Amino acid sequence: MSDQPLQNLIRLLNTDLDGNKQILFALRKIKGVGTMFANAILVVLGIDPATKLGSLSKEQLKKVEDAIKSPTKLGIPSWLFNRRKDPDTGEDMHLSVTELFLRLQEDIKMMKKIKCYKGVRHILGLPVRGQRTRSNFRKNKKKAKLGVSIAGKKKGGTT
Repeated sequence: MSDQPLQNLIRLLNTDLDGNKQILFALRKIKGVGTMFANAILVVLGIDPATKLGSLSKEQLKKVEDAIKSPTKLGIPSWLFNRRKDPDTGEDMHLSVTELFLRLQEDIKMMKKIKCYKGVRHILGLPVRGQRTRSNFRKNKKKAKLGVSIAGKKKGGTT
């Protein structure tokens, strides 16, 4: 967009992005941002998806970062968000990077606490989403014995 040389490395939302890639595909490296969401952001901001990420100005990068953090302000439809009808607040939101990771861990802890089916599968180290276990998922059999951790027990000898 400007006469500046292309930047090779762009830091956006605590993620290093390749400046030589098209912005549509470079934004996908940010956790929580997919192709459809990135495209929606670029359309709303009026940026060509084929533009190289390294050629954007600092103001444009700031706008992209703000759009990823709070897409509701730009009028992006809620069906593109990755956390709709949050159990705690009941609102639609879009999480990215560390927020996404922390919320996922909270959800897994809650499932384990209430001992729902998915929570029990997490505790046992078995597949959660209905996969078969006859031939796959054989690596954690000893650790997964009814949720008892081997790390807490002392090996051999008396104390």
